[in-house]
Amino acid sequence: MVFTRFVEIGRVALINYGPEEGKLCVIIDVLDHNKALIDGGKLGVERMKMPFKRLSLTDIKVACPRCPRTKNLNKAIDEADVEGTWAKTSWAKKRAAKAKRAGLTDLERFKVMILRKQKSAILRNNWRRMPSAMRKATNKAGKWS
Repeated sequence: MVFTRFVEIGRVALINYGPEEGKLCVIIDVLDHNKALIDGGKLGVERMKMPFKRLSLTDIKVACPRCPRTKNLNKAIDEADVEGTWAKTSWAKKRAAKAKRAGLTDLERFKVMILRKQKSAILRNNWRRMPSAMRKATNKAGKWS
């Protein structure tokens, strides 16, 4: 397995700390070994310096030159369909699920708990009816053991 997420111009990153936390941005210039110049354009982040410690690199890359104007960066973001590509990743789906769960009320959390109990009861009751090959496969996967 080869590492492919390099710090490079055009790399899309997720801001993981600060007031812009959770937003996507594009690295448009590397200032030194600790900081990059980022811009979000349509993604909602203004042009600013950002330490690499506050960025999480994604697999998405935008074709753009070094330090493009915001207008040109927006075109490149549209061509690469950054928001659509990001929404399809499991990383984005997990973040959305976590945010949704954090926004639940007490009653909604209670309903989720009851549904999880019902699901596990159904799985527990149907365990003996499963074919033996399927039971062995699920045990090897670490489920229901």
